[in-house]
Amino acid sequence: MQSLFLVFVGGGLGSMARFGIAKLLQQVSIDFPWATLCANAVGCFVIGILMGGFHESGVLSEQQKLLLVTGFCGGLTTFSTFTYENYAFIKGGHLLHFFGYSVLSFGICLGFVLLGHFLTKLS
Repeated sequence: MQSLFLVFVGGGLGSMARFGIAKLLQQVSIDFPWATLCANAVGCFVIGILMGGFHESGVLSEQQKLLLVTGFCGGLTTFSTFTYENYAFIKGGHLLHFFGYSVLSFGICLGFVLLGHFLTKLS
């Protein structure tokens, strides 16, 4: 139960951070999703610090990981997790997994966006 609460709180804070970034960059978003790009970049930077510097050295507890990585970074962007997983594939020398996961993720997700859009046009 504590794990769910930590993810809940972290996710809420991450979502609020994403909303704040969008509000700050609202005037700049001229035909380009700057807020999304910025949120994704910040999330990737944060997960890199947390997982690279703190988790691998044992400084980050499992509870802190749930709050900050799963919760906050997940609420801010799931792109950070996707990017870290790809980094782990590259670091481990699993280039086929890296390319497969990247291509499948983009292709499947884009396909589902298109399918969802198409299905809403049928009604």
